[in-house]
Amino acid sequence: MTWDDELQYSLKRLVEGLGATREAARPGFSLALAQVLQAFEEISICSVLEQIKEKHNLEKVKKKLVRNAAFGNFFGVMALFQSGRLVKDQKALLESIQLLQQLAHHQAHLRDLPRKTLIDILSEVPETVFEEVLFDILRGDLASAFASPENLHLLLVGIQKFPSVLKPKNLKKLFGSPTVVNEQNIPRLVELLQSAAKSEKKDKKLPGLVFDLLQVSLKEGAFELFWKEGVENGVLKEKSGPVSYMCYRLLGSALPLLSLEQLQMVLKGKVMQHYGEHVVKTQLPDRFKFAPEMEDYVDEFLNSCDDPERQMAVIIGFSTLTNQGYPVFSSSSKVVRHLQPVVLQKYIDWLKDMFLRPDLDCCLDFSSNRQKQNQGKVNTAQHKITRLRKWLIHRLANIMEHAVKKEESLVMDISRFCFFHAFFETKKKASQIHETRVLPSEPLDEQTRAVTENYFFGLLQTLNTLTVWGDTAKAAALREKHIHGVTAEGKLWIFLLVEYADKLLSSEHVKAVRPFTKGQRDVWERTLQSVKNLQKKENKLNGAKVVAFQQLLLLMAVHLFKDQSETVDVLSDLLNCTERAFSKEPKKKKTDNTEPGWVEVMVEILLSLLAQPSLLIRRISKSVFVRICPNLTKRSLQLILDVIDPYQEQNEESAVVVMEESEKKNKSDQDMDEEGSEDSSDGDSEEENDSGEEEKNEEVDEDFRSQLMNVLQAGNAVGGDESDEELDDEAMMALDKNISALFAEQQKRIQAKKDEKDRIRKEKILRRDFKIKVLDLIEAFLVKQPENPLVFDVIEPLLRLIEQCMSSDSDKQEVDFLQKTASIFRNSLCRAKQYCKRVDALQEDLHAFVERLVEKACKHTDSSVALYYFSASLYLLKVLKGNVSDKSSTPPTPLPEKGSSTIPQAAQLLSTGCLDVEKVAGIYRQALTQFLTKRNSALTYSMFHDLFKRFPIMCKPLVDTLVKSVTAGARQHHQAQACLLLQKVLQLHELKLFMTEEEWEELIRESISQVTESLKTVGKCIVKTDKEKIAKILELLNFLLKTVKEQELRVKLTELEKVLVALNQPEGVGNSPRLDSLYWNVMRWLGYTKPKKEKTTHKPAQEAENLKRKKKGFLPETKKRKNRKKGLQENGLAPAAGEDGEPAASEEQSLGTNTPKQKKGLKNQSRGVRENGVAVAAVNGGDAVADKKKKKKKNRKRKGDGHHEAEQAPAAKKAKGRVSQETQQQQGKANQQKQGKVKKKRKVKKAPVQEE
Repeated sequence: MTWDDELQYSLKRLVEGLGATREAARPGFSLALAQVLQAFEEISICSVLEQIKEKHNLEKVKKKLVRNAAFGNFFGVMALFQSGRLVKDQKALLESIQLLQQLAHHQAHLRDLPRKTLIDILSEVPETVFEEVLFDILRGDLASAFASPENLHLLLVGIQKFPSVLKPKNLKKLFGSPTVVNEQNIPRLVELLQSAAKSEKKDKKLPGLVFDLLQVSLKEGAFELFWKEGVENGVLKEKSGPVSYMCYRLLGSALPLLSLEQLQMVLKGKVMQHYGEHVVKTQLPDRFKFAPEMEDYVDEFLNSCDDPERQMAVIIGFSTLTNQGYPVFSSSSKVVRHLQPVVLQKYIDWLKDMFLRPDLDCCLDFSSNRQKQNQGKVNTAQHKITRLRKWLIHRLANIMEHAVKKEESLVMDISRFCFFHAFFETKKKASQIHETRVLPSEPLDEQTRAVTENYFFGLLQTLNTLTVWGDTAKAAALREKHIHGVTAEGKLWIFLLVEYADKLLSSEHVKAVRPFTKGQRDVWERTLQSVKNLQKKENKLNGAKVVAFQQLLLLMAVHLFKDQSETVDVLSDLLNCTERAFSKEPKKKKTDNTEPGWVEVMVEILLSLLAQPSLLIRRISKSVFVRICPNLTKRSLQLILDVIDPYQEQNEESAVVVMEESEKKNKSDQDMDEEGSEDSSDGDSEEENDSGEEEKNEEVDEDFRSQLMNVLQAGNAVGGDESDEELDDEAMMALDKNISALFAEQQKRIQAKKDEKDRIRKEKILRRDFKIKVLDLIEAFLVKQPENPLVFDVIEPLLRLIEQCMSSDSDKQEVDFLQKTASIFRNSLCRAKQYCKRVDALQEDLHAFVERLVEKACKHTDSSVALYYFSASLYLLKVLKGNVSDKSSTPPTPLPEKGSSTIPQAAQLLSTGCLDVEKVAGIYRQALTQFLTKRNSALTYSMFHDLFKRFPIMCKPLVDTLVKSVTAGARQHHQAQACLLLQKVLQLHELKLFMTEEEWEELIRESISQVTESLKTVGKCIVKTDKEKIAKILELLNFLLKTVKEQELRVKLTELEKVLVALNQPEGVGNSPRLDSLYWNVMRWLGYTKPKKEKTTHKPAQEAENLKRKKKGFLPETKKRKNRKKGLQENGLAPAAGEDGEPAASEEQSLGTNTPKQKKGLKNQSRGVRENGVAVAAVNGGDAVADKKKKKKKNRKRKGDGHHEAEQAPAAKKAKGRVSQETQQQQGKANQQKQGKVKKKRKVKKAPVQEE
């Protein structure tokens, strides 16, 4: 085949594939054809188009293949277009356009794909080609532009692409008007836009027709007409989701194209108001929200726009779209990062001016239906101003987080503004105080000041995390040190604010909202002086510690303006602690009755600050605590541990926490938007339902029952003979009154109980939350001071906390608290790489501590808790072993003579440090004995394995206990665990360093002896624990015998060998393959080998053997018609029967010449007999015949051999029948019965094959 032939064949195949039945294949063939046409330009485009038309002729194709043919033509044109050569060939272009026009009538299959492709082709065609070739063909489509959205889109693309061809003069000839957007065409345009919106609703994008119409309206100068009449008064009137979203997307897409006047018109129009209503209505989580998409449009516009005025118009336009005064645009939006510096400054000035002099007239305000109903209940104007100011102050405070090009003057300006209006008010204008130059048109109410105050402290948190700006060398050095919260000069932002506050306090033109008393002012002055003194010491002392104290002092000084009564006391104590912490006076020894040291006071202050809702206070408090960790005392640490102690009563402290948190919640509730009030009725109804259910479940109080009976008896309603008489009206009214009063009192009591339960529940949650924060301090102490002896005081409180959490409720907060505590204990304490190195004076205490921990682990019933106690004891072992005692200790066992490279490692292992090995070994020996004797012990194998692995020095003292427990274990499971632990210990190479060769040999000898005694007690294995024990014994024996053989130890194995040989019985190991494998692995070391199984053979007829070995798909010689009689004569006689009446095996079978399938069958049959590695042959000939028949049936099911099976089946049946008849005549009655059973089985198993 030549090259041209191959190319033509490829084209033929590709053209055929364009109309493939598989939809996913068509685009692939189209793309491949496009690539071929692009690579081989010698191929004529017209010839390929003719092949496509001929192959996928819509007139000649069958009706059921019309869809495939339509797609074949369409993808063919697509391939020509994608090749890039269609536009260059005018004839092919003309025919392709005509073909697409024909395909446009097949909307049932292709929908609008041909029209869209036509538009794509049109956008690539040169203007001359369009005018000379395509204009006449497309004249009809262009003339009927208002008939369908596709035709209108074609016209709009043509107008933009070929303005000199589709001039107003030609347009008038086409459809009677020189422009597309005019008053006459608006109604039809509205219908087409609505149709286009519904067609694109699944794609969630702006239809191309709508965007092109927008561009044409701008080109024709009719944008105002198009927007007001076509969009706002036309399309938007249809209340449907797709149409509304199309209008929103059109608004966002139009922003970059509009002038300043057009932007102002659009941003104050009905589409914007409609968008605002959508944002307010879609507050529920399951509703579709368009707000993020609109924010993307605004973000893209601000990023691409270089005109400051248009940027300002858009950002203010969205900031003035308000719902009862509150803008719907997010106050934390990140779009401000694209504002130019000039625009950002103007926007900040506008925000401040609107805060001071709110102008509701410039806002595009709307109200929801529920808000309109409730308008009479509130002062509308004041309510709107409050809501607007809340958004404005949050927008101001949030700008610093997202603005990219920030200057220190800008940040300080915003910070001063927020601080001033949170805590001060102007008495008189002052030129030196910028914030007093503009007086508020409406006074700030308490709610506004509270909101401003909250946002200011959030602003402080932002300032504390700001990176250093500036290009100076000092600023770069600060950035390299990762220092935050300071200016380029190194000054703290919060210090600059405190200086500004001091200036305001000294001014007569302003007054504080909460004026200071003389004592508070003295504390303020003292704080400033202390901070200045610290700044002088910053370079001389620890800089980080000085800065931490400065931040805490300054932050508490600012909090004086918020909560003066509590902050004064805290600040006074903090100042005293600061002076004592940085004083150079030597520490004085004090008795227990003296006043607490500065560290204790400081810890109490920090604990109280942790209960504050402010994140900044908690962060700075933790930072200060990290700096004072080296100065912690036992009493100060105990203050922290008392907080997390589950047995300590903290009613007073918890009440304080509840009050603080409740105040915080009340303020946050006040700050919530009123849009959420629409769902309040649902919440109330749910609470009522809950209370009703609780009332139903409430048990009747016996006191209430007796009171009710007394009331009824007093009214003669129950009891006595008069109970049948009816009461008069007065008595009934009096009885009803008494009963209602009684039930009202009962209801009050029930409500009081519910309130008390709710209070206790909230108190418990808040106390738990506070403890979680305190855990952060403990973690910081363990991480920063791992070598401090006070670490030992943290162990037991953490263990008690874990134990208490394990037995408490399993709610999410409790689980989080437990996980955090366990993580700190495990990672920061037990796994710490550094530990205390000065425990010589604490040796006795630590040894007693180890004993106490191990005893608690033994006494516990929960293994998970016991594991933590045991891990703590191992941590103490690590500390004791890693320390060097000053006293002379017992010299260790002399090192074995080995290479010099191993001497340092061995010396390190043999070193006991401060560890009293005998005492600790006794402690763990008792625990190990309990583990191996007590039935429900909380101790586990992993605990002791970890002990031996981490501390090999403990192996030698405890290995004797393990050896004895091989036989002395209380139960089979305990003996198995002892074997496993003993194996792991013997495998540790460090164990040999602590033993002489004689001791090692004696240990191996004793271990083998104990194992031998344990094996003598083994009976028939039925229970799972017995098998587990034998498995562990055999694994241990395998290692012991391997050690004996490889190290040539003098150990007698005679008795063990006898026991193992006796175990090789059916009642010994059993029929477990795993035990069998382990058994023979052990016997291998004693010189025994696993006996090979004797191959048992079946006794089928000779022709069956030939049938099994025949090739698939070929007829055997005996089955051929000419040789069938001969084969029966040769193979029909049965072999002579054996002594037991069964037919003897043939010579070939006795030699073991079986087929693979027979071998597989033999293996499966002999598996039940093979118990001790010896195969027993007991297979009868009838089963062999049955197996042969089964395999015959399986061969018949194979696909592809249907013809041969049809020929073989009758002949095979006849041959089998004759053979069976001859064998039955030569066998006895017993054999005949067996053959009958085989036949029955054969009949039963034939049935499914026949059904198939």
